Amino acid sequence: MVEEKEIVEGQEEEILENENLTTIPKTQSMELFRETKIMEMAEMLSKSTIVPTAYQRRPENCFVALDLANRMGLSPLFLMQNLYVIQGKPSFSGQFIASIVQNNPRFKNVELIYVGEEGKDSYGAYVQAESVETGKILKGSTVTISMSKAEAWGAKWKTMSTQMLAYRAFTFFGRVYCPAELMGLSSSEELEDIAKSNIKVENPYEKGDK
Repeated sequence: MVEEKEIVEGQEEEILENENLTTIPKTQSMELFRETKIMEMAEMLSKSTIVPTAYQRRPENCFVALDLANRMGLSPLFLMQNLYVIQGKPSFSGQFIASIVQNNPRFKNVELIYVGEEGKDSYGAYVQAESVETGKILKGSTVTISMSKAEAWGAKWKTMSTQMLAYRAFTFFGRVYCPAELMGLSSSEELEDIAKSNIKVENPYEKGDK
C-alpha cells in the first residue's frame, strides 16, 4: 500500500522523493526543466529552413539564441535574424539596437539628430530621449565622419555614411542608458569595423615563456 504524504502549503522547497532518490530544491529542478525545454526547442528549430543558415543543423547555436531571447523577452526568430557572430563574438545588428532603444518603455520622444554638413568631416549624429521617470533629457555621444576616419572604420562609412552614423549613434546611446537590454553585446557594425581596421588583440599566452 502506497503511503500518502501531506503537501504543506507555502513550503519553500518542493521535494522530489522516491525512497533512494536524492532530494532536489524547487529552484534547481525548475532550472533543469527550463534548460531541457530549451534544448528540445533548439533541436526543433535547427531542423527548420526558415531560420538563418548559422542556426540550421546547429542546435547548439539555437540553444544560445533561445536562452538569450528568453532572458530578453523577445521572439526567438526575431533575435536570430538580428544576432551575428563576428570573429567568434556574438553581436546585434545596428537596426536591432535602434529598435531596442526606440521601443524601450523607459524612454519617450526618442530622436536621431544629425549635426554638421553632409559630405564634411564634421557631419555626425547623436540620439537623445526623455526619461519617462524623471523627465530628464538623455543625450548620447555624437558620432562623426571625422571619428570614423580617425578610427579607420570600414568602407561602408564612405558609401552609406548617413546610415552608419544612425546605427552607431543608437549603439552609443544604448550602451550608456540601457546596457542591460543589450546584454553587454556590441553591434555587428562595430565588430566589422574593428576587424577591418586590422586592430590585433594580443594574447599573452601565445608568446609562451621566454
